[in-house]
Amino acid sequence: MNANLASACTTVQCQRGLADKLAMRMIGARGERTDYSFGDLEALSNRFANALGTLGIAAGDILFTFLPKTTEQFVAFLGTLKTQAVCGTLFSNFGEDALLDRLGDSRAAAIVTRKSLYKKVARIRDRLPALRTVILIDGEDDAANGVVSYARIMSEASPAFSAPPTSPDTPSVLHYTSGSTGKPKGVLHRHGSLASQSATACEVLGLTENDIYWCTADQGWVTGTSYGIIAPWSLGVTQVHYAGGYDPQAWMELLAEEQITVWYSAPTALRMLMRAEDELFASADLSRLRSIFSVGEPLNPEVIAWARRVLKRDIYDTWFQTETGAIMVANRPGLAICPGSMGKPVAGVEPAILADDGAPLPDGAQGNLCFKPGWPSMFVEYLNNPAAYRSKFQNGWYYTGDTARRDEQGYYWFMGRSDDVINTAGHLISPFEVESALLEIEEIAESGVIGAPDELLFEKVVAFVHLHARFQPSKDLEIKIRLHVSNRASSIATPQEIIFCAGIPKNKSGKIMRRVLKARYLGEDPGDTSTLEI
Repeated sequence: MNANLASACTTVQCQRGLADKLAMRMIGARGERTDYSFGDLEALSNRFANALGTLGIAAGDILFTFLPKTTEQFVAFLGTLKTQAVCGTLFSNFGEDALLDRLGDSRAAAIVTRKSLYKKVARIRDRLPALRTVILIDGEDDAANGVVSYARIMSEASPAFSAPPTSPDTPSVLHYTSGSTGKPKGVLHRHGSLASQSATACEVLGLTENDIYWCTADQGWVTGTSYGIIAPWSLGVTQVHYAGGYDPQAWMELLAEEQITVWYSAPTALRMLMRAEDELFASADLSRLRSIFSVGEPLNPEVIAWARRVLKRDIYDTWFQTETGAIMVANRPGLAICPGSMGKPVAGVEPAILADDGAPLPDGAQGNLCFKPGWPSMFVEYLNNPAAYRSKFQNGWYYTGDTARRDEQGYYWFMGRSDDVINTAGHLISPFEVESALLEIEEIAESGVIGAPDELLFEKVVAFVHLHARFQPSKDLEIKIRLHVSNRASSIATPQEIIFCAGIPKNKSGKIMRRVLKARYLGEDPGDTSTLEI
């Protein structure tokens, strides 16, 4: 059996007669374009796999990429997995502490990076005894420090490589979750995840070989690997990858010029697009764009309404976690959208809303969002932390740590992280519902809501509000905010405190970092902030 997911992305596609088909158009930050066929990716990833063999990197070893969005990111990822070594991905904005946590905990044997980023690694090398090899994509050999040139090892390696027989249970991809007060946890996946990832790319995203697909996620996140590498290429889909940052004009031009048909992005990016003038979107030719999908943080109903009005498209929200490896609940074409909902479960998964004691809850009741274990992309362990892994499974169910409710039509509604839900005067308040109500107010660009200790209420609702540039904080605006939330959500959900701020902390997948807001409010340590947007 060969379930090697990297081979499915290149070797199998070449065997299917797609060797000359465009697999990736890499667009640089200045707009420069480089095309790669499936045959190109096959040869490049094979060279990298062979090069790892000469460097002594073997099956089971852990290699990390520490790169921005570059061609080498994708080549190294695929080539590493072909050898049955484990590939982890790191954000290029990580600092030394974040690197030390992840490289040290995983005992990584190798890292692929560039000179400007290697400076951070070099300062902590003496605390990483397992790190034998550093591969520099823009550097020269430095044998004394175990540094090798990517260009040299690739030029010396053969483009022919046959991945060894790979069982579905062979370890594959490693992602570290953001820590709260503790250290980040290493979420380990297996090659068998491909079954879930490919199936959901068809069922939810609707990808076919005729599509041109753009996933904006960084490869440091599970979305960037599951749906920015594995799923689309396993289906022979052409991908566009853009190395530039967020720029509404550049994004609209890219969608139009590259004739993107399916676009997968994050609520934060979509909310930021809402700030742009409508004329920008009216002038962009989006006639080829069939579907827009969102992931990372629940999609506020106001964003869906804006997209229908301005983009003339629906946005389909999807839900999954680093631990689930693939989409579990989603809105998708063919399923009526209930704005604000997570949608309905995908085929092959069994969700439930359970009380803390494991008892099933009726429709409409808020409880723990859980899944019956056994779907193909389920993570196999928290690296070096078996106790934390076991704690996620109770009474035959996987506990996601999210709270949700199911309505009578079978749609699921995200309520918050189990540690985010606000208990005010005995009423449970979803921060997300309050944030969505706040975003309906013209003056508000972003919002984040937390619960804070209160002697009378147990917890009070505190709203952090970032205004559009043309508006200023005022007492009248505070009154307007309270009245609107009271009318749209409930009087119980009305913020007792409103804090105007310059921005809302988010991680690179778009999730509002409520724990950071709460720590700032309470004057406490926010924990690991290495994945925050900067």
